[in-house]
Amino acid sequence: MEWDVSRSDGLDFRVLGAVEVHDHRSGARIAPPGAKQRALLAALVVRAGEVLSADRLIDELWGDRPPAGAANALQAHVARLRRLLAPVGEDGPGRAAITTHPLGYLLRLGSARTDAQRFHRLSAQGRAAVVADPVHAAELLRRALELWRGPALEGSGRGPICAREAERLEESRLTALETYHEAKLRGARHEEVTGELERLTQAHPTRERFYDLLMLALYRCGRRSEALGVYERARQRLLSEVGIGPGPALRDRMESILLREPGLDSAAPPPAAGPHAAVLDLGGEIARLRDRIDAIGREQEELVRRFTLLSEGIAEVPATF
Repeated sequence: MEWDVSRSDGLDFRVLGAVEVHDHRSGARIAPPGAKQRALLAALVVRAGEVLSADRLIDELWGDRPPAGAANALQAHVARLRRLLAPVGEDGPGRAAITTHPLGYLLRLGSARTDAQRFHRLSAQGRAAVVADPVHAAELLRRALELWRGPALEGSGRGPICAREAERLEESRLTALETYHEAKLRGARHEEVTGELERLTQAHPTRERFYDLLMLALYRCGRRSEALGVYERARQRLLSEVGIGPGPALRDRMESILLREPGLDSAAPPPAAGPHAAVLDLGGEIARLRDRIDAIGREQEELVRRFTLLSEGIAEVPATF
């Protein structure tokens, strides 16, 4: 059974665009007024449930130029953010809250959700349905993509936590876009997607999947010469941008269009990108490696924190200012 996560009846933390908090019951919407407040809330939201050390948050907010008394300044920002969030959300143990720990701060979501969680769940549901029910898959992916209000974590600075998460979310958005248009083609809705795919190839000139989908859509619209022209444009852009020509999947698509292979006219899905195209998708691979590096770093921080607490005999009891 699918879980409908496209809407919430409680508290929403939104990061797919400018960072804000929305209480669906009261209608209250809160956006931190300053850049430091936005960066702090964004970092806590994307690492919700994880203790972020004061040093890591200072680096996120000020980079390599922290002010004198940065720890006190961070405490003041946390206190302001707590006051900002106090009017929204439910009372009781399910309430979202920022807690202080001996080595840092943690955002507990409680019963609250994030728009990124809903986006990932809807995208996964859409990918799972794309073969058996492309019409339903396209609807799920459309709803996932409509959650985006702008660039991820917009206005939250370029600290390492927010920058890496924004990059990871953008990669997920592009993958969802690719799957959405694949679902449209599987549902024989090729005439609807040519314009948008044309725009996407211009905006993302090294993503071969968009070229592949556009070529197939144009061919099914009876625009064979234009489809072949897309391949030549892709070849030139790839050589210019990354110094490598199209991969096997795109070359196969071009050859099948040249030969007018019968399968192109059916609703059969475009082939998955080949290994050469995966090499070209540098952004996704870099994002995955950064996620792994972040995970290792967090594990090390947790080990140091536990060692310090055990060595000093400190109980892990949350405190407030």
